Amino acid sequence: MKKIPVQTARQEVSLSKTTANQKSSSAKPRIIDSHQHVFWHGRNDRELIADIDAAGIDLSWLLTWDIAPWEYVPGHNQWLSPLNRRADGTVAGVPLADVLLACDRYPQRFIAGYCPHPMSYEPCAALRTAVKMYQVKVCGEWKYRMPFDDPRCIELFRTAGELGLPIVLHLDYAWLPESKGRPTYRPYWYGGNHDNLERALQACPQTRFIGHAAGFWRGISADFDTNPEMYPKSPITGPGVIQRLFDRYENLSADLSAGSGLGALQRSPDFSRKFLCDYSERLLFGRDCYGTELLDALTAMDLPPAVSAAILGGNAQRLIPS
Repeated sequence: MKKIPVQTARQEVSLSKTTANQKSSSAKPRIIDSHQHVFWHGRNDRELIADIDAAGIDLSWLLTWDIAPWEYVPGHNQWLSPLNRRADGTVAGVPLADVLLACDRYPQRFIAGYCPHPMSYEPCAALRTAVKMYQVKVCGEWKYRMPFDDPRCIELFRTAGELGLPIVLHLDYAWLPESKGRPTYRPYWYGGNHDNLERALQACPQTRFIGHAAGFWRGISADFDTNPEMYPKSPITGPGVIQRLFDRYENLSADLSAGSGLGALQRSPDFSRKFLCDYSERLLFGRDCYGTELLDALTAMDLPPAVSAAILGGNAQRLIPS
């Protein structure tokens, strides 16, 4: 066998590494949908996989939504599986059993999430058992009609932190500003407001929180506490409470899922592009439903490759290695 001189061998190794790095840097970034559900909006798990394939998504976090009877919203029967319908006509949401069924059928495509209702019996024990028995890796979706800083929520958040699970939070304000000075009450609220979120961030520094939903994303603009719209469409007036919380708390991230994340970015495209670049390490791609609207919007922004790769999958991969 021909002997390769040491220096030549080192050069070949160096060239090989360079070529590999070039291929890696030019490769399509891995896309992880950090906010998804199954058996809802009229589609089963097979149809969800078809939609994921069509969108070019590699992996999805499947989240539960534990709806208590007293928190059921009229009209949800048209979205949710009738197999989870109760005798009183309410639907239990998206239970852990549905998530595990999809994960068992498509283990390479889904990561299991679970968040028990903080007002249920022994929710922390239920979360620990789900991790031990079913390899649950994310606590979510937290979507309950109680403030984030309720002691029962804090205990659940701290348990998630101890288990190394990021928590996906749904925030919808109970009151929206009204032009005549009287706040408008919204009976279907979740979490409270950004003040409640901040107190939870302070109480649980070891827990990674991922903000989501209309109430959260209204905070991208300085007018978040005066704009009367649930989904504001007016131009962003300047940095809002989200930026302040990102700057102050290292344990806060956010996903761009649903119409709320995309809608926030569309308010002021130039502002939003800078926001995505400034906070690229805190933001996660997510859909909360189907389609490619968010992916198309992010592509159209022509983000720097490193920023795009972080948002589309790198940050999710860092939180839950897969």
